[in-house]
Amino acid sequence: MGMYKYIKDTWKTPKKSLGPLWQERLIAWRRTNIIERVEKPTRIDRARSLGYKAKEGFVVARVRVNRGGRERSRDRAGRKPKKSGYKVYNPAKSLQWTGEEKVQRKYMNMEVVNSYYVAEDGRYKWFEVILVDPNHPAIQSDKDIGWITNPASTRRVFRGKTGAGQKSRGLVRTKGRGAEKIRPSIRANKRRGK
Repeated sequence: MGMYKYIKDTWKTPKKSLGPLWQERLIAWRRTNIIERVEKPTRIDRARSLGYKAKEGFVVARVRVNRGGRERSRDRAGRKPKKSGYKVYNPAKSLQWTGEEKVQRKYMNMEVVNSYYVAEDGRYKWFEVILVDPNHPAIQSDKDIGWITNPASTRRVFRGKTGAGQKSRGLVRTKGRGAEKIRPSIRANKRRGK
């Protein structure tokens, strides 16, 4: 087994595998800012699989997102209170996608490539977001990530083009037969006679 395989196995049950390191990280991360730039990824195997490279133009930022249910703003007049449904409000947008958007708003000159989970406690969830500078010469000449310099790839996180966004939009199949992408849809395939 290669090194990345062992790292991947560790992150299947991180709280158990990392032991006291897990608690130390959480204690330290609670005291940091909501968005914190990090020197290198916490999960190098996951970062590399999502397109990260240790070269100029790439940045990794850790973001903290509040867990739990979210409340809608309440109607003040002319409606029955029980019809307002402001307490049980489950937005389609995941916490990971919300975290990516927070990071994008802070780093306006960069583009979000993807993100991955790093930790959680009772109150927060932490994700690390991979960002790329599309104006950097090293990125423009890179054959793997050069597509992000195209003007059509700007602000992709707000259009749900990242992994978390596609999953929330229902474009990624997590269970069942077939590939992960489900486009065209199963219904469309039936109409086409496949």
